[in-house]
Amino acid sequence: MSQFAVKLQCSNPECLYPDNQVGQPLCDRCQTPLSYRHLWVVGAAAEPDSLIDCRYLAVSPQIWLDTQPGLAPKAAPKLPNQALPYLRLHSHRRHLPQIFSLDAFSLDASSLNASGLDQAGKQPIFLLENAPISASGELLPLLREVWAEATPLRQLNWLWQMLRLWQPLQAEGVASSLLAVENLHCEGGQIRLRELLSDEQPAARVPVLSGFVAGEQAIAHIPQVRSSFSLNRSRPPELSDLAELWQAWTTAAHPTIRHHLRDWSEALAETSETGIRDTGISVIEVIEQLLTQRLREQAALLPLQVQTVGGTTTGDQRTHNEDACYPSGQPGGSGQMLPRVGIICDGIGGHAGGEVASQLALRSLQLQLRTWLAELALQPEPLPAEIIEQQLIGMVRVVNNMIATQNDLQGRAQRERMGTTLMLAVQPPSGQGSTGELYLVHVGDSRAYWLTVNVCQLLTVDDDVAGREVRAGRSLYQQVSERPDAAALTQAVGTHEADHLKIHVQRLVLDEDGILLLCSDGLSDHQLVEKSWESLTRPVLQDRLPLPVALQGWLDLAERQNGHDNASVVLMQCRLNSEPQLFEPKAIRKSTLLPQESVEPEPQELHELTDSARALLYDEEPAASKAAVLPKRPAAKTSDGWLLAVGIAAMTFVLGALGVAVWRELAPHGFRPDSVQPAPAVPRESPTETPAE
Repeated sequence: MSQFAVKLQCSNPECLYPDNQVGQPLCDRCQTPLSYRHLWVVGAAAEPDSLIDCRYLAVSPQIWLDTQPGLAPKAAPKLPNQALPYLRLHSHRRHLPQIFSLDAFSLDASSLNASGLDQAGKQPIFLLENAPISASGELLPLLREVWAEATPLRQLNWLWQMLRLWQPLQAEGVASSLLAVENLHCEGGQIRLRELLSDEQPAARVPVLSGFVAGEQAIAHIPQVRSSFSLNRSRPPELSDLAELWQAWTTAAHPTIRHHLRDWSEALAETSETGIRDTGISVIEVIEQLLTQRLREQAALLPLQVQTVGGTTTGDQRTHNEDACYPSGQPGGSGQMLPRVGIICDGIGGHAGGEVASQLALRSLQLQLRTWLAELALQPEPLPAEIIEQQLIGMVRVVNNMIATQNDLQGRAQRERMGTTLMLAVQPPSGQGSTGELYLVHVGDSRAYWLTVNVCQLLTVDDDVAGREVRAGRSLYQQVSERPDAAALTQAVGTHEADHLKIHVQRLVLDEDGILLLCSDGLSDHQLVEKSWESLTRPVLQDRLPLPVALQGWLDLAERQNGHDNASVVLMQCRLNSEPQLFEPKAIRKSTLLPQESVEPEPQELHELTDSARALLYDEEPAASKAAVLPKRPAAKTSDGWLLAVGIAAMTFVLGALGVAVWRELAPHGFRPDSVQPAPAVPRESPTETPAE
């Protein structure tokens, strides 16, 4: 069947026009960008141009295009054990595919291994999204194909990512996924796995599906393409297997890291040969530290430049803005004393409560980060990555307990407690130059995306009901997303004590030019970033559009498409070269430009909050409406109210200072791992999210 005979449905729920030509960018009816969802198929193959189940167009035998992206896939009545690793590893989706649908097609049982069939004589088939497939429907390059031509920084980055993935994949019994060279792809500097390979999975035959027209089927069989790593093993994969793979890459490694790679491979091999598994973890940690050291050495050779802009919009359907961001993009609001910091806070707990929580979090983080970054710049050597991560976690804990204390003082309980999401990005300085590292700290559903000329990659996983159910292995993401409470938050900063907060921290190694986009859900809802990133990213990276103009474009887009909610955006452009930026003069809206002065004003004063927010923070009565004409008289305020206001202000200052002292004094071993406890879903006032019942 020709692709021209197959039509593509619009994914806009208010349109769903079914007759768009495959290949065109926009819907003929509503002009919404069309969604091209290419899926990697595990367990079957199809003849190219076949239409499977009246929905999936086979672009190639195991790459199928979903021609009905506006419809949910078939529900899986029961999840097989083979699906559980995909679900439990959901938090590693930057590198791993996820199950879009678990389907079954009637096959000829006589020509298949009976153990691979269910009782109905059907072969289960996994349709994987987020697989290493380009927008044109082709597999991304294999790591082995581009290894020799990569820079030493990128080669080290790939090795570091593989080492970080080893333990979580081994815990789920799929470490073999890192050892099959045909399964290892790359998207720029990012490692991407095609599928998860079970450590105990026997070799299988892949059924070929063809001629799917109405109910007619023609089935054939071909042997599965084997990788260089055999899945028929008498033992689970060990570090010696990873060492063997790394050893094979030594010859083509860059000369500056070749001997290091040889030493690391030998260390991994010797660890496995001793048979002492406990030492394997320590060896991984040691090699990871050595990798980090070499990564920083290579990054210091590149002149990293960072430009950060930010802004927020109330939206066309809201009267209050519960978002807060840094930089603020408002005249007099924020300067450039923290040029390598981006912060997004999206408040919850009602109009006033959310506004107070997000502003408190923003100000406290600014104070702590300013001192922390100044001290880092004076350090003769970069701090170990683990210490930086622990210090950032300590800052968020201080912020969390400050807001939680405010809730307690006001007697706010359960759903009345205010809180905020948090998305923090920081590029730490070093006395020896740039470390080439970006640290992301994340709580809630505010997001971070990494944008390049060719890639839009979501870096964070939302703390919502849908994600919780997937990680628990109870449901596929596409299925649980249909629940009315799927987008309800499971945690936020300030709603509970810090012991109940799981703070996500991740480290990115910058080995290419790109833009880090931080945003609240007012922009990310309805996959708006994924659908619209190209027109606001490529011109910036190609020096055809100033970054502040792109920022205003994102805010305008959020107002047009998701105007029901506040939206905040921070753009952090990272350059690994020193080429000057030359722009043609353009009309730039003043509200988008950051102040040019290098002196940063103090954090936003409390009088800039709305009357309702001030009343919540200070227990004051809201100001009278301007429409009411009242006789003028001196404002009366009780001494108790004045004392409470002073006390709260003093508490805020003391807690902020305490936070700085905490991270300055604590040693690496002074931090305890977060204790993760189940918490009820945190409601948010938003038309697009329904709290858990």
